[in-house]
Amino acid sequence: MPWLSTAKRMPDAVMKSGAIVEERYVYDEEAHLTVRKTSLFFAGDGFTAYDCKGELVFRVDSYGPDAGDTGEVVLMDASGRCILTVRRKRPSLHQRWEGFVGDGADGKKPLFSVRRSSIIGRSSMTVEVYSKPGEEYQIEGSFGCRNCNIFNNEKAIVAEVRRKVDATTNVVLGKDVFVLSLKPGFDGAFAMGLVLILDQIYGSDEDDDADGSLNGNKVGVEPTSENPSP
Repeated sequence: MPWLSTAKRMPDAVMKSGAIVEERYVYDEEAHLTVRKTSLFFAGDGFTAYDCKGELVFRVDSYGPDAGDTGEVVLMDASGRCILTVRRKRPSLHQRWEGFVGDGADGKKPLFSVRRSSIIGRSSMTVEVYSKPGEEYQIEGSFGCRNCNIFNNEKAIVAEVRRKVDATTNVVLGKDVFVLSLKPGFDGAFAMGLVLILDQIYGSDEDDDADGSLNGNKVGVEPTSENPSP
């Protein structure tokens, strides 16, 4: 698995405490994934995520003639193995989404849920982890601008979404290419699942100052250029 060469594996005790979706995606040092939003001119969008050496880590193939608004997206690894399914819970005033291990959600208990913190106006997103009672995360900032943070219970940042900067030209790339930064011990598959949910809720917003802002407050824009373009 070439992508594992970019970061050391976490010690077992730490991995078990940090893993929500899958232990193999928990790192012992900060990691940066370049995420590309792809499209094949059909309804729906796909994603690819690469590590700092250009190795494919995650993929999402949600485009195609039957894609449309199904309310369900599947995250896969580089080989096409289904890791996580995120599905919109309907009806839901808070735009609640749930995450399930593997392919599909039927007959399974959700691993976590994501919902708006308030149904009134712009608000942050609250993430509840069912496998770890009392563990919650908050997502704040503007995903539409590719500028948001994920906070744990202690208000520490565990993951960030930032605009991608081309390392050779120092030019900020378009919003279809961005960086997902992971703090040590945070599950990268879980973080990528949250990105997919945010994209389903806010990704189609064309106005950067509209509902793409999770809580009406802009986080300081600091484009990230750690990764070379894959």
